Amino acid sequence: MPVDSDTQLPAKAAAPPPAGSLARRLVLATLAFCVLFTLATVAVRTWFAWNANLSNMNAELGLIDQVFQGTLSKAVWEMDNEALQAQIDSVALAPPVGRVELKVLRPGRAPQVLERQHPGHAGSSFAPALQRQLTVAPYPGASEVVGELSIEGDARLLWRRLGKEVAIIMLTQIIQSLALAGLIMGMFNRSVTLHVRRIARHLEQLTPQNLKNHLALGRGGKTRDELDLLEAGVNDLQDKLANHLERQTRDELVLAASRDQLAELVEQRTAQLRAANIRLEALTRFDPLTGLANRRHFDEIKELEFNRALRHRQPFSVLMCDIDFFKLYNDTYGHATGDQCLRDVALIMSTQFSRSGELVARLGGEEFAVLLPGQNRQQALDCAERLQALLAEQKLPHTGSAVSPYVTMSIGAAQLDPANMERFDQLLQSADMALYRAKSQGRNRCEI
Repeated sequence: MPVDSDTQLPAKAAAPPPAGSLARRLVLATLAFCVLFTLATVAVRTWFAWNANLSNMNAELGLIDQVFQGTLSKAVWEMDNEALQAQIDSVALAPPVGRVELKVLRPGRAPQVLERQHPGHAGSSFAPALQRQLTVAPYPGASEVVGELSIEGDARLLWRRLGKEVAIIMLTQIIQSLALAGLIMGMFNRSVTLHVRRIARHLEQLTPQNLKNHLALGRGGKTRDELDLLEAGVNDLQDKLANHLERQTRDELVLAASRDQLAELVEQRTAQLRAANIRLEALTRFDPLTGLANRRHFDEIKELEFNRALRHRQPFSVLMCDIDFFKLYNDTYGHATGDQCLRDVALIMSTQFSRSGELVARLGGEEFAVLLPGQNRQQALDCAERLQALLAEQKLPHTGSAVSPYVTMSIGAAQLDPANMERFDQLLQSADMALYRAKSQGRNRCEI
């Protein structure tokens, strides 16, 4: 059955969540950049303005020092206190001066300190300061220090000057940023936003039935910019999508015709695979020659039975069985007859040990093991003797045997000792040692 192409492309997509204008977001981003740029610019220009103000105030203080240094030195030398006071007052009245201090030095006397400062001047580490020694030349070629002059700049004046310059800097930067943001928003709205909205409306109205209706932005000129490329790309995409839907419809018809055939084939392959898995499972757990459990299956079951016997404190025994002189049997009768002998022995053992929980496994070659859950040492020994009796009844010829003209078996039995055995391997080793004793004592016998 063909699938309606409407299911591949909805007639009308769900309305997208409301979003802000792209132009508004652009202008906000521009404003944010302008704010950061303004702050950085203001910081840099403020730093330069601060250094310029410091340089200007230093120059002003230096000029004041040049103007009053000579007259102050003369007044100190002549001990003209009235002129000295007048000069100090004049220096203190200069606009860039915040505080002035004159230390008069006279031999044999404590220094006389004269100080003047503007009201409210508290001193500042930011304002520049100037220190000079006042010297006079009492006669040509001589120089004598008569005082020390300290002039501190007025920090308040320095900050007022800097504040005016910073205000002008910030005002100019803000005006530039606003103008730039407005210009960008206007140009973006006119050249981009209007056309993007037109594209969005066109895509909202798009359905499988009107894919052939191309987008037309109606822009003048032949600029071939990004919007023109977007317009051409949308139209090309619509054409490709329409062709794809047509091919999809044809393919769905072909797919619907072969779907049932494919399902039937898959079912057949699944049944074959299930049967192969069953055969594989049997091969991985059972010996292919004798049909008994193999070593892998034996290793899985032995731990379960061993732990169950420990947990429930029940007896648990193991038999280790070995066909006597089996190598000579193969040498005498051939391997094909030897394989048949193994199958016959396996059948006898399967008949003997068929109760629930009992497991007969071929460990390799002519060696077999029997798990006997719930049976103690004596019961295991009885089972071993019955097995030997059944084997003797079969009278399988073995002319190469040194103990009997028929096939015989040596058996070692061991019982779980919970006090001394923590692992199954210990129990199996005990049974193997019993088998070794049976062989060393003449074979065709059972040992515990």
